[in-house]
Amino acid sequence: MLRTLRTRLRPDRLVFPISVVIPKREMHSRNKKAMEFIAKGWSALKEVDRVIDYCELNDRRLIPLLLAAKENFELALEADNSNTHARYWLAKLHFKYHVPGKCPAVGAALLVEAANMGDPDAQYDLACHLRVEHDHFTSDQPSFYYLEKAVDQLHPGALYLLGAVYLTGDCVKQDLGSAMWCFHRASEKGHAGAAIAYGSLLLRGVQVPEVLLKFNATRGAAARKSRTGDDCSRVDPVEMARKQFEIAAKAGCDLGLRWLTRLEEEENLVGLAT
Repeated sequence: MLRTLRTRLRPDRLVFPISVVIPKREMHSRNKKAMEFIAKGWSALKEVDRVIDYCELNDRRLIPLLLAAKENFELALEADNSNTHARYWLAKLHFKYHVPGKCPAVGAALLVEAANMGDPDAQYDLACHLRVEHDHFTSDQPSFYYLEKAVDQLHPGALYLLGAVYLTGDCVKQDLGSAMWCFHRASEKGHAGAAIAYGSLLLRGVQVPEVLLKFNATRGAAARKSRTGDDCSRVDPVEMARKQFEIAAKAGCDLGLRWLTRLEEEENLVGLAT
């Protein structure tokens, strides 16, 4: 019986249905081709961003680069109509840049499609547009809905914006604990503004949420336990704030450097007083 089973399962006798193999191969090929077009379009936009501060927004010298980016994003959608990155970048092109054939309404439709398909960048941008009541969006599309969708995927910009919403109590009940959690998660991803906000709140005496203390204690319990058996949840807010300002400084934020300088000056004054 085993010999018969081995004979039936010989590799040269295994036949996969062609209807299963070919669609997967074609899907991978389309996605790969679309990503190649997106990379070319993104490179053209990066070149535009590099020089746009030194020329007019509608400078004719930018038109070839903008047209190249637009063409590549459109080709990416033709190659793979389900690609959310191509939709997002093409929408951004229609909104932000003075590309020939620019149509904000088309950009709005593409942005909504990309957001509904689950792209976190599109969800965050759409939430920002809805908060300022853009003319090309209808009022029945809630900003907070898309913001929470982006936060669920830990988008740093969305985390920072949601933290600001909880901090100010705009549209929701003020919740400093939730604001601290959002700023903390965003700063972990290198968001300079979130790091500054988190560090500033720590210096103001805002308590770190217990969930963050437990998370940090679990992730680094061995490093945080002292020899005397003190509670590992005890934290120094000044040192925690310093780490946040260092994150902001590494991200190129001047305000982070100013905060670090101020903390150093305060420590020198305390040292001289003692």
